[in-house]
Amino acid sequence: MATTLRARPAALNLTPSAHARIADLMARAPGDAIGVKLSTPKRGCSGLAYSVDYVTEAKPFDERIETPGGVLFVDGGSILYLIGSTMDWVEDDFTAGFVFANPNAKGACGCGESFTV
Repeated sequence: MATTLRARPAALNLTPSAHARIADLMARAPGDAIGVKLSTPKRGCSGLAYSVDYVTEAKPFDERIETPGGVLFVDGGSILYLIGSTMDWVEDDFTAGFVFANPNAKGACGCGESFTV
């Protein structure tokens, strides 16, 4: 009996505006950048924060998400905090930034800078 392998769903969902922002970032990226990387460093009053930076090398345990405009890497140590999340890019008259709808977050600080799981 043959086994059929299904494609594994992405650990993180991206909105069309997040895809467009990654494409914009990669169009202006330093020459050695291979993509952008999402991580959750310990920071802020709630414990963890979202951080998006250029990356020049892939780490063995990073999750790789192909987007139309470039590759989004998710830090291997952060992936458990982000499974099922949606990443969006939001701009208004006063701010612009990535926004995360994270079903794993149990709380957030008042300023929205950090979260707890």
